[in-house]
Amino acid sequence: MKKMKYVVPCMILLACSAWGQMANMDHATVASVLDKTFKSAEGEFVGAADAMPEDKYSFAPTSGEFKGVRTYAQQIKHVAAVNYLIGGAILGEKPPLELGGENGPDSVKTKADVMKFLKDSFVYAHKAMASIDEKNMVASIKSPFGQGDTTRLAMGAILISHPFDHYGQMVVYLRMNGIVPPASR
Repeated sequence: MKKMKYVVPCMILLACSAWGQMANMDHATVASVLDKTFKSAEGEFVGAADAMPEDKYSFAPTSGEFKGVRTYAQQIKHVAAVNYLIGGAILGEKPPLELGGENGPDSVKTKADVMKFLKDSFVYAHKAMASIDEKNMVASIKSPFGQGDTTRLAMGAILISHPFDHYGQMVVYLRMNGIVPPASR
């Protein structure tokens, strides 16, 4: 049941992306369809990540049902770390840097460092997306989250959906600080 929450949104995203690719159907591949949709998630997420001023990167709502939530910077670092974890799983390799878990390295602190970590994670994840093809997309691979086996296609779908989960939270944080998210301007 837990995994099902990803299936419908991912299938919708994939269908929309595939429909958008129809004009170039002769050139569409599994990797190109996934990567084009992932590029959309990247654009929204990186734009929102950059919109918050550095002095607000430690912001987290505290009243109401927000007790214990991640700070703005922690939201970004988490998405970047998961990009690396999933990218490594798709590529069948260890991520190229020490992540310190799903929340990213403690050494990444300034806005510039967080943004570099984020952008580099998307470069790595795009490399992983490019490796998915018709032959390997449903082959069994080890889940980076210790939940047994999965497939490259499933991990690609999570790479697309996961940033949007946190993007929604970041929009709330931005608006609580009087900032209109770039995609809404």
